[in-house]
Amino acid sequence: MAKRPGREEEGGSRLGPGAPGHDPRLGPGASGHDPPLGPEASTLDPQRLPDEPPQERSLRPGSLADFIGQASLKDNLAILIGAARKRGDPLEHLLFYGPPGLGKTTLAHLLAHEMDVPLVATSGPALERAGDLVGLLTSLTPRGILFVDEIHRIPRVVEEYLYSAMEDGRLDIVLDRGPAARSVRLNLVPFTLVGATTRVGLLTAPLRGRFGYTGHLDFYPPEELRAIVERAAGVLRVVLDEESAALIAGRARGTPRIANRLLRRVRDLADVQGAARVTPEITRAALAMLRIDERGLHEMDRRLLEALVLKFNGGPVGLGTLAAVLGEEEDTLEDLLEPYLMQQGYLERTRRGRAATRLAFEALGVDPGRAQERLL
Repeated sequence: MAKRPGREEEGGSRLGPGAPGHDPRLGPGASGHDPPLGPEASTLDPQRLPDEPPQERSLRPGSLADFIGQASLKDNLAILIGAARKRGDPLEHLLFYGPPGLGKTTLAHLLAHEMDVPLVATSGPALERAGDLVGLLTSLTPRGILFVDEIHRIPRVVEEYLYSAMEDGRLDIVLDRGPAARSVRLNLVPFTLVGATTRVGLLTAPLRGRFGYTGHLDFYPPEELRAIVERAAGVLRVVLDEESAALIAGRARGTPRIANRLLRRVRDLADVQGAARVTPEITRAALAMLRIDERGLHEMDRRLLEALVLKFNGGPVGLGTLAAVLGEEEDTLEDLLEPYLMQQGYLERTRRGRAATRLAFEALGVDPGRAQERLL
């Protein structure tokens, strides 16, 4: 099964407790070795990168108790795990949704670790044909976990096979066509499907309704990100003080994966300068090279806000128009930029389109009352 770029565990890879490269110790959402200092876009993109080696994917907590943040979700998962283990049953089917880089994949691995079962990982786009899904489901061991990232991108014809598999533990396969067609029933071992998506609204109602539990992951507050950075520094053997950790956490867009990448970029600069420890001065210099300002806004954030404020007087403006002005794909704006800008209060969605808030005007140093005079 072919892998797609940026998804290191697609194509039905087996990753269970004790698997090679699975020695997680860092914060949720941690993964991948990215390019050297600059360009900033790859460092700040919360999606996993295609060149992430296994040793960097080990930057994950080793148990659910070590997972930092998402307290309510953790508590619910602990109950589900405890009950399933006590009964000797598989976990119920679980769905995780939220912005990229917050720990959905990490939680799937931790579920396998806590249940002491293997995990088979794939993605929605990789399941091109029903046979791809059948091969994975029939390879599972009892109580095993099938993790499907980007589950909203499963083709509809493949998705329909999931319904009976999730609900009845069987697959009805039609062989041949025409008069020679016949149906074959395959009974499956008890298993758990764990789905992850950034677009829960794109899941069909029949598929959503078959998950026993749905958990939402939200952006992390600075104090939790600082704890993740400090743990990551310990594993990477980076000596840094609390101020440096706080500086990194404050500019990580509430995302552990980005926080870990920023830490590595700061470490790069310290190594190049021959510094024995990371100082606030080195941290600020590295963040400045990545064009991250004191508000935590990145270059791509500012481009979007400047387009709204200076070209459209704050909006509202349609997503397609905004994407055309910026020369970006609509999905990039929706998945990468908008969630954080909305959460921080710089952007709002209305029925007429995207609009900048007063906070966005302030961040750009523009008087809302005079913005029309400054149209480009």
